[in-house]
Amino acid sequence: QVQLVESGGGLVQAGGSLRLSCAASARAFSTYALGWFRQAPGKEREFVSAINWGGGSTAYADSVKGRFTISRETAKNTVYLQMNSLKPEDTAVYYCASDWPGEVTSTRPEEYDYWGQGTQVTVSS
Repeated sequence: QVQLVESGGGLVQAGGSLRLSCAASARAFSTYALGWFRQAPGKEREFVSAINWGGGSTAYADSVKGRFTISRETAKNTVYLQMNSLKPEDTAVYYCASDWPGEVTSTRPEEYDYWGQGTQVTVSS
């Protein structure tokens, strides 16, 4: 069982930045891949970014490439999503998810085993 708790969401103006955090309870955090997904009202959940167990492999959705950066801090069992140059279309609930084993990253939500409760990100124009 893995518990994931997201934080860092909020209201920001277009062009601003936020950093999301996801704290994991996993005993072997370093063996998991972690992913970020988002879901806007009336839309399906979509992949945002993922990082593998060692942090050496990352993946991004085309819509966030060059603006978002994923990273992980094993000592704190935490994964981060730094979001810069935010746009109104980034408005959504952002979810953290874990995938084991985590050698490779996946963009498919069905590959992930555990999910957090989500944190709201709202970007005003």
